[in-house]
Amino acid sequence: MTSTLRPEGPETPTPAGGRTRRWQICANGRQVGALRTTAVPHGSQLFGEIAELEISEGRGRGRGTFGALAAEEVLRGWGCSRVDVNVPETAQVARSLALALGYTERMRNLAKQLTAPPELPVGVTTRPIGAEEFPAWLARAAEDYVRSLRESGLTEEQSRAKSGVDHQRLLPQGAASPGVALRRLYGEGDDAGTEPLGSLWVDLHQRDLPDGRPLAWVMVVEVSPVHRGRGHGRTLMLVAERECLAAGVRTLGLNVFTVNEVAIGLYASLGYQVTNRLYGKQL
Repeated sequence: MTSTLRPEGPETPTPAGGRTRRWQICANGRQVGALRTTAVPHGSQLFGEIAELEISEGRGRGRGTFGALAAEEVLRGWGCSRVDVNVPETAQVARSLALALGYTERMRNLAKQLTAPPELPVGVTTRPIGAEEFPAWLARAAEDYVRSLRESGLTEEQSRAKSGVDHQRLLPQGAASPGVALRRLYGEGDDAGTEPLGSLWVDLHQRDLPDGRPLAWVMVVEVSPVHRGRGHGRTLMLVAERECLAAGVRTLGLNVFTVNEVAIGLYASLGYQVTNRLYGKQL
């Protein structure tokens, strides 16, 4: 039996300057599945994505494996240096396929439905990150992001390219960027020059859910090294939930790198549930 990958339609550009195309997976000329390949620019790098992979006929015959490997060849031909697949938590078969093909879990997406604003612990207060503080805060946040990306499997060059693009896209006007909450956590009574306990960045209108409801996203939760282990990460997450509800958004999501077991435990204790897992590998 001959398996082929056939274009379902024309290649189209993406808003970010990349390219995407949907393909049919065929057996002896008959369609038995489909998938989509996308190349996403990150600085001078191109990252590949495989999405919408579905086998409609003859499951268990290796057609998913063929489709994924053929998609990797397409992405190599497009100049992609790595490939990622985002797999729903409920798709156990797809998760097993990704692992069998040499993909490594890099990250998890989590989400929580919010109801009432949580109470904050006594003795803490929050303040916005101002324009004067922003450059130093961003430089530190960017370095932390680069380090996490490297630990998740990206190269140094890939990590820095992705960090630069992501921060420029999400914070185009610095501390004054619309639709974001940038906060620092302090102990009550501390003056403005005192070292903060930690910081928080929430994108309040990052995207919409499939049913049209808004979804906010926690981008950064950072506790100052000298103040770690005292529950301030939990407090910052409670601040994020309050900011989210104040903006009229009732679904809050976040990414957590798989290697960060402490953060995974924190989010689970706060009621966040895994929705997707991101797997990747170098091409």
